[in-house]
Formats: sequence, C-alpha cells, structure tokens
Amino acid sequence: MRRIRLTAAAEADILMLLAWTDERFGDVARRRYEALLATALRDLSADPARPGVVLRHNLGDGVCLYHLRHSRNRVSPEIGLVRRPRHLLLFRQVAPDTLGIGRVLHDAMDADRHGTGVDDT
Repeated sequence: MRRIRLTAAAEADILMLLAWTDERFGDVARRRYEALLATALRDLSADPARPGVVLRHNLGDGVCLYHLRHSRNRVSPEIGLVRRPRHLLLFRQVAPDTLGIGRVLHDAMDADRHGTGVDDT
C-alpha cells in the first residue's frame, strides 16, 4: 500500500463536493459519496495501475485519471451504492511509496483547463 498525499486543491475539491452533496441530497448521500472517495483512494493506494486508471501524458509526466465509478461496487453494502458517481481523481506517483492526489474534478470539467496540481504535493 502506498501513502496518499492530498494537495490543498484536492482537499478543497473534496470539501466542496461533499458540502454540495449534503446540501442537495442530504447527509446520507454525503456519507455514501465520502465512503466512495475513501474506497477509491484505498484502491489506488493498493494498485495505482488498476483497471480504470488512464495515463494522461498531456497533463504532465506520469499524471493519471481515475473515475470513481470504478470503485463504486467496492463500497460496503451497509453504506449504500452511489449510482452515478461523477468525479475523477487526478494523481501521479510522487515517490516510490506515495501517490499525490492533485485534484478531484467533476467529470464534466476539462482537466487540461483546471491543471493537475500534482506538483504541489
């Protein structure tokens, strides 16, 4: 397992998306999305080359995207399923034992425009 290091931008992205989810869909939905995010981060920590990871050379050396939908079936059934996750983790390996999460972007966003943020880890 690799360590996960979130940039300030990724932390802000997570806080904003969880607050928005809570406001729009309530506490239960926010907890489900939070569990999905945690599961996706654990999945990447265990295997940063897992199915669903897409290398994006145009964003920088070693920068990858991972859509949360690839981890949704791995969330504990007691918590519940997020039917249509809409976010991507933008990351790269910053050390042999560490992944840097640069941003957490909505899948409608253009990653090229929002920057990677992975150099800030």
